[in-house]
Amino acid sequence: MFRIAIYGKGGIGKSTTAAALSCAFAEKGLRVLQVGCDPKADSTLYLHGGKRIPTILETLRKKRTQAELEDLVFEGCKGIMCAESGGPIPGLGCAGRGIAAAFEALDERNAFDILKPDVVLYDVLGDVVCGGFAMPIREGYAEQVYIVTSGENMAIYAAANIAMAVANFKERGYASLGGVILNRRDVPDEREKVETLCRDIESEIVADLPRDNMIAEAEKTGQPLMEAFPDSAFAKEIRRLADYILEHAPQSSDERGILYASADMEGKRAADRCDL
Repeated sequence: MFRIAIYGKGGIGKSTTAAALSCAFAEKGLRVLQVGCDPKADSTLYLHGGKRIPTILETLRKKRTQAELEDLVFEGCKGIMCAESGGPIPGLGCAGRGIAAAFEALDERNAFDILKPDVVLYDVLGDVVCGGFAMPIREGYAEQVYIVTSGENMAIYAAANIAMAVANFKERGYASLGGVILNRRDVPDEREKVETLCRDIESEIVADLPRDNMIAEAEKTGQPLMEAFPDSAFAKEIRRLADYILEHAPQSSDERGILYASADMEGKRAADRCDL
């Protein structure tokens, strides 16, 4: 089992990127679990035909200890297993602690042993890297972190803070920074700005995602772009990124060889279309 976390400023496109990556991994025959870690609970929206799934926190509020694993995790497009942490009741509680509670609920129900995913992908809001939102990094859930950013100033500021948090936790033996994903907004000198960020945080751009109006068109149909427009430039770059992530999985990942064997399924994409 290989575990990664996708971080980024709210609205930067991290959920679009995360869902697309999950699709790319699933196309390779890998069993994928995507966990949304954002109170908006929209990480897996387009893996379910544009429909929201019940969040872990709202299910726990209703069923408490009676909640079963099947009440928390739902199968979506391409067989991707999906969970959304959700958030507290507005005005009450802490969103970060809510993520911690959601993770504990999955652990208590032996989710990883039962579901047996090849890849676990955490989609995490990165505007504030407090204790709860840093949980995928600091509690050993994720092995690598990838940061999504554009060349916009606030996105770069958030990316730098996330990288600082990852560096702090890496010293304690937790997740490492896998790289920076440039999700273009077509601002002036965009790549140069992100390259400067990468030099500052001692990382590199591992994917350059084009600004693509097809993403919005795909969302209108309730589908991820990988399904609606599988041959688009964005989809091709996502598949290249998925290959990069698998190739650079930590050597300590005990399933690395299995990942490569399972992923050797070219042409499977056409047979695995979503039926939504």
